[in-house]
This record gives sequence, C-alpha cells and structure tokens, in this order.
Amino acid sequence: MRYNCIIRFLLLLLFPVLLVAQELPPIENISPEIYDAGNQNWMISQDSNKNIYVANNSGLLEFNGAIWKLHHSPNGTIIRSVKVIEDLVYTGCYMEFGYWKRDPFGNLKYISLIDKLTVPLIKDEHFWNILELDNWILFQSLDRIYLYNLKDETFNVISAKSNRAVIFQVENSIYFQKINDGIFKIENGKSILVTDDAILKNNVLIGAFSIGKKTLFITEKGEFFFYDKNELRKWDITASNELEAKYIYCSIKLKDGSFMLGTTSNGIIHLDSNGNLLRKINKEKGLQNNTVLSIFEDSENNIWLGLDNGISLINLNSPFSVYNDSKGLLGDVYVVKIYKGYFYLGTNQGLFYKPLNSIDDFKLIKNTNGQVWCLKELKNTLFCGHNNGTYIIDENKAVHVSDFAGTWDVKEIDSNENLLLQGNYGGLSILEYSNNKWEFRNNLDGFDISSKSFEFITDNQIIVNHEYNGTFILNIDDEFQSIVVQKNIMAYGLGSSLVKYNDAIIYTSNENKGAVYNYNPENKNFIRNELLTRTFYNKGNEIIGTLVSDPVSESIWGFSDRNIICLSKGKFNKQPRKIEIPISNSFRRNLVVTGFENLTYFEDDIFLVGVSNGYVKLDLNKFKTEEYTIRINAINKALRNAPIESVSLNDTPEFKSDENSLNFSFSVPEFDKYTEVEYQYQLTKISDEWSSWFSKSNVSFENLPSGDYVFSIKARIGNTETNNIEKYSFSISKPWYFSNLMMLFYTLFFLIICFLIHRIYKRYYTVKHQRELMRSERKLKIENLNKEKELMKIRNEHLRRDIDSKNRELGISTMNLIKKNEFLNTIKKELITTKSVSNLKEIIKIIDKNLNSTDDWKLFKKSFTNVEKDFFNNIKIIHPTLTPNDLKLCAFLKLNLSSKEIAQLLNISPKSVEVKRYRLRKKLELPQIANLTDYIFNI
Repeated sequence: MRYNCIIRFLLLLLFPVLLVAQELPPIENISPEIYDAGNQNWMISQDSNKNIYVANNSGLLEFNGAIWKLHHSPNGTIIRSVKVIEDLVYTGCYMEFGYWKRDPFGNLKYISLIDKLTVPLIKDEHFWNILELDNWILFQSLDRIYLYNLKDETFNVISAKSNRAVIFQVENSIYFQKINDGIFKIENGKSILVTDDAILKNNVLIGAFSIGKKTLFITEKGEFFFYDKNELRKWDITASNELEAKYIYCSIKLKDGSFMLGTTSNGIIHLDSNGNLLRKINKEKGLQNNTVLSIFEDSENNIWLGLDNGISLINLNSPFSVYNDSKGLLGDVYVVKIYKGYFYLGTNQGLFYKPLNSIDDFKLIKNTNGQVWCLKELKNTLFCGHNNGTYIIDENKAVHVSDFAGTWDVKEIDSNENLLLQGNYGGLSILEYSNNKWEFRNNLDGFDISSKSFEFITDNQIIVNHEYNGTFILNIDDEFQSIVVQKNIMAYGLGSSLVKYNDAIIYTSNENKGAVYNYNPENKNFIRNELLTRTFYNKGNEIIGTLVSDPVSESIWGFSDRNIICLSKGKFNKQPRKIEIPISNSFRRNLVVTGFENLTYFEDDIFLVGVSNGYVKLDLNKFKTEEYTIRINAINKALRNAPIESVSLNDTPEFKSDENSLNFSFSVPEFDKYTEVEYQYQLTKISDEWSSWFSKSNVSFENLPSGDYVFSIKARIGNTETNNIEKYSFSISKPWYFSNLMMLFYTLFFLIICFLIHRIYKRYYTVKHQRELMRSERKLKIENLNKEKELMKIRNEHLRRDIDSKNRELGISTMNLIKKNEFLNTIKKELITTKSVSNLKEIIKIIDKNLNSTDDWKLFKKSFTNVEKDFFNNIKIIHPTLTPNDLKLCAFLKLNLSSKEIAQLLNISPKSVEVKRYRLRKKLELPQIANLTDYIFNI
C-alpha cells in the first residue's frame, strides 16, 4: 500500500500535464444547500408523474423538476426508505412506517400503518427497505420483514436478522439474507432456505438479479456469483481488478442490462452486461461525494445517486458526453482533430494529444506551448496554425515550418499542388513544398490586414473577411507574390463569419443579424440565402458568433442561446435536414470566446465541440424529441393580514372578494442538465395574450377584480412545448358592497339622490330664476325710474320753462295791468283837472269801468293759477272765511307786490291797501311779529 502511494506520487511529479481522459455523461450535483435538508440520502423513488422522492435524514424530499420540498417524518426521525406504489408514497423510519397520500390541495398527508400491527415493534427498530410484490408490500428492518396485505390490510411478520437490511426481487421471487444462515426466499408468507453456501453465509449481499435463467448475486466486496440448479459459481469479469479493495454499498441493474455499483469511498462503477468496465465516476470526475448510499434509474434512464452528502444526477442517455478538464491544465479548447489514430486538442495552452479510443492521458506536444488556432489535414499532412506560425504534426512531434506570426488557417491552392495559402495576423502568406518538405516561401505584398477567414473564389481570386475592416475581394498575381486589386464589398460586422458550404461561400455577422448571404461571382456581391436565414435566424433563436462548416459531414452549424442548430443533407433524400439540439445558458457560456466556436466530425453522426474546460461529444444518434407534461402543483390564496392558505386543485372555486391574490406553482419533471424549462401563462379576463417566456416555476396575481377566470400554463423544454396546456378555472365574487342586493340598493339610492338633486337643483334654479327675475325687475324698475327721472327732469325743465314763461306772462300781465291802471289813473287825473266837465264824465265813467273790469282779474287769475295751481284751494282749506277780495290780495302778496303796486291793481289808494292788509292779518289770525308776506309765500 505504501509502495503504491510512492509510485503515484512519482507519477504526479514526472507528468504534471497528464489528465485522466474519460468522457462522461452530464452530471448535475445537488447540494444539501439546494434542497435544504439533511446530508444523507438513503433511498430514491419516482411516481407516475415523474416526481422524485428521496429518503433523507431530515424527512421525505419531493422534487417536481422545479422545486424541492421537505416533508418531515411523523416522529421527526430519519427516513431510511421510500417506495412509490401507484399513487401512494410508502416510507419507513425509526419505529414507524406508513404511506403518504396527496390531498385535494396537492399536499402529502401521512397515514401510519403501525396501528394495524398485531405484534409490537422491536426496540430501536429502523425500516431500511420497502419492496412491492403482487398485493404485498414488504417493510424490512435489521430484524424482521413485515408483509402488508393490501387486500385485507393485515400483516404477516417474518424474522430476518441481518447486518444489511436488503431484500431482492428476482423475477417473481423475493430473496433476503440471514446472518450466518444463508439466502432465503419468501413463499406463502414464510421464509424458505435457498442456499446456505459458505460464501453467501459469510459475505454481505448487496444485489441479486436475473441473468437469463440464472440468479446473479453480488457481494459487498464486488464479487459476482451465479446461482443455478443449487450450484454457486463465481463470474470472472474483466473489471475484477477495478473492484478489488472496493467496498460496495448498493447496486442496481439498469434497463439496458448493465450494472451500476455504488461504493463507500470511490463513487460509482458502471459495468456492461458482460462485466466490462464502462466508466468510473467519483468526486474527482464530477460527483458531489464519493460515498454512494443509493442508486435509482428514473423513467427517462437518468441515474439518481443518493450520497452521503447530497445528490448527484447523471444523464446517462444524454446526446452529450463531457470531457472535463477539472484541473485546468488544458485551457480553452479552440480546435479538436482526429488524425491517424490520434486525438488532438488545440488550446490556448498548446497542442495536446493522446492515442484514440484509449483512456490514456492527454499530453502536451513539445514546443507547442501557446495559442493554437487551427488543425488542418492537407496533402496527407497535419498542419497546426499557431500563435508562433505554422507547425507540421507527426504523432507526438511538431516541426516549425513558418515563423510568420499567427497562422489562422491554411488552405490548398488547386492550381498548384506544391503551394498552400495561409491566413496570418499580418495578411496572407505562401507555404511551398520543396526538397520533400514544407517551408515558408513568401508573404503576399499589398495586403497586410489580419486574415482569419478567407475562401477561394477562383485559383487567383480570394475573398477575405475581417470583422473590423470589412470583406475584401483580392486578385493575386500568377506567381502568388502580391495582391493586384483589392475591393471592399461589405461593411464590417462584429462576430462575422465566412465559410464554404456546398461549394458556396457563406457570410453572416452579428451586426447584420437576421440574414445569411451567398457570394454571387457573377455580380461580385452577396445575395440573401433564404434557407440558411430561416435556419439560423428564427425569431428568438438567432445564432451568436460564427457559423461552422464541416466538409466531412457536409453540414453547417450555429450556436444560439438555447440551441445548437445543424443543417445537413438528408439521409434518404436531397432535402436538407435541420436539427436543433437544446442547450442551457450555462452550456453556451462554456463555449470558447464568441467568434471562435468549433465543431469537428468524429464518426457516425458524432461530433466534438471544444469548450472552455475540455470538450463535449455530441451524439446525434441519441438525440430524440421527448414528450413533456406540465402540471399545476399548488395554488395558494392570500388574505389581508392572514396566513397563506392552500386551494383545492380539483374544484372550480369561487373565492371571496378579499381572497383575490393567488399564487400558482407548476412544473415539468425534466432532469436533463443541458435543457432548460421555460413557462408561458395566460389569464383570461386580464389578457387574452400569452405572456413572454420566463424561467420561474410560479406566478402570482394580486388584487384581481371580481369575475370569471381561466388560468392556462404551458412550457417549453429546449425547442419542445409540452403536449398539454394545464388550465384552472376559478371565479372571484363581488364584494358585499357590489352584490346584487347592494346594487339594487345603490340603484334605488342613486335614483333617490338623483331625484333629490333634481329637486334641489330645480328649487335652486327656480329661486335663482326668481332672484334673477327680481333683479331684472329691480334693474328694470331702476332703469324705468331713471328714465322717469330723466323724463321728469325733462318735464320739470319744461315745467320750469313753462313756469318761467307763465311767471313772465304773469309779471308782464301784472305790469301791464299796473301800467294800464296807472295810465288810466293818470288820464283820469288829467281829465279831472280839465275844466270842461260835461264831456268828460262819460270818459271818466268809461275809464272807471276799465279800472274795475273783472276781465283783467280773470286773466290775472288764470295766469296766476297756471303758476300756483293749488294756492287758492290750499288757502281756502286753511282759512275758509276768506272773501274773494281777500284771496285777490293774497295772490298779489304771493307775487311779492308792493302796496303801491297792489293799489294800482285794485285802483285804490295805498292806505286802503294797508287797511286791507291789516284786515287780512286779522282773518288769518297772524301774530304781531309774523310777516304777512312770508306766511303767504309758505302756503
């Protein structure tokens, strides 16, 4: 043992660049942090819906392809065994066994079977195994096997003391091992000895399988024994050396007839049906842990490993197998090549090789350290394009034939078999075969742009693509010494590619996303290729990076975020065949730098893809389209200020108005590492459109309005949509304040309010109208008053003018009377003094008659009344005793006439006027101090 360790240590020192070369199926590790439960996983099973169940230290783990869920054991102990039988999940733990049944809400509920036992359990009994046969279910501990009859629900107990609680179903028989007693089988509820061979008595069995008509037993030491016709015979297999010193803890026979053994310290060992070693996988090669406690093969041939620390999933039938450079010694793989029995990897660390179809380690070819860009088989020679120039490779040797830096690619020149054209960092160069060897001849003058991608149009005309400078057509002279003409025909494009496919030159770039072009030599330009455009630029599935053409398989490839897309010739007709192999984002990110994607034909529809930590083998023969089903796993409703509640999956419920926030959980049980599940939902009433694709396995809706809904969910796995659309119908009732009764109440209330508002408005507008009317009337009255005032003012003005006129007339009339009387009196006086009296008496009589004429008074009274209309009436009312002569004197006083003037009018003497005035005062009863004229003025 010590010697072996020293040898291993020396090997590591002597060969630091060696790698363990083994292509493995994709492995996905699930740590306890991911499934959030205990480390150890003792047994695994699967139901008809493809859900996975794991017996874990913390309880029963359930995985639906999206979410891990832990169900604690009924007594809080470690669950050691699990077995799905029909729609029930049977489990066994410490002093307890029973089954889990799914309720209408999608949750597992536990039902114990212990109460049905008629005998008590043994102290500290653990149930390590569960098996089904016909109508019986067997629960095994280290001391007993409990047989549960599904028909009458009774138990039969068999004593079976052993070191390992392992029971085996071989065809229709159940085998188990008793310590120091041998192998037994169960018939009619009893144990019957099969063999007590010393080998089977002294070695713990970990497996029993049927091979033909023989029974194969496997011991924990990795030994295989056939038992046939009471004879035990050891099966010597080629993998015996691999099994030496290995402690086997569990085993399984896979559906393809191969065997898989789980060890306690070295992962798994996979043997074919003949016992030949297929693969060994341990922690160094990708497992989560080296101690394998259980192995399970699911319905899609994936292998689940229950480990001492976590779970590992192996996609055994995946079209991908992976060589993973876990130590990082290879670097990023830029090119893969199979040549003359050797396997070459060109990386950014150099050129590595190993013999083909061997498990030898990759070794670095001496003097090839640095970036390898290409490996081309030309003229029965393998050329290596390198950062340092060009090498010729012969098995494990490299000969440097050109030091013109950076050889991107090397191509043949059809017109001259002794020349090869190289694309370099600094342009184009020529290799020449001379003196039985290849050597650098010259650089082509006139073009110094880096020439990573170039193709021949004719022998002397080539097209060169540079992603930063564009695409050029170059004419080369007949001697291949210089460039004669150069023409730039395409704008630059990042991630552009120029390849030859089916004798056509193909161009595309990320800058020109959406189209692929063919070069047309007639018009010396590019035209759109509809077939390749549809192939590589489907909406939502456009390639990223360059196209890769493989002349051996006559196929062209592209890499999108979700797929590897291949277009090749059909196998049975000339119709092109398109294949889309789904990949995950992690796989796409694992490819080398964008623009340097590489793919190489290996054999029989098997291709090699260089990635950043090794290479991937893609077997198109294993690629098949699966059928997938999506299911709604749980529905939860949320209430305000209340815990979340589960909802029945089987009903069509009507939720209350405050239960209008729902969460839907769904999944597709798909376990391939390189495929990703995406979902799309539709919720009618909210939107008839499907949502965009998303990766979360649940969706929530909050504050949904009342109404009827249908929630629909579908998924796509890679390029394949599920064969069903899961639907869930539900409704949300109206809140109480929107119920029919309340709506009637609201309607009546609304009508009443409308009526009241109408009345109020009517009254308001009536009052307003009245106010407006009153305001208008007031305004109109004011206007009328103003108008009347104006009119009165005008009338008063007229009256004033009339009064003035009348006053003038009265004054004139009065003065006329006064002057007339004065004139007549003067005449009278003159006549009196005349001596001839006889003739004058008649004249004086006539004059007296004129002086006392009442006509003058009537005229005066009329004029006076026009000016002072009510004077005579008012003074008569006050002083009814006044005589007409008194009234005449008052009128003269009203006109403010003097006594002399009054005397003239009355034809009396002034003294007589004074007497009249005195008498009038008496009649008016005026006091002594009162002024008669003022009094008359105020009447």
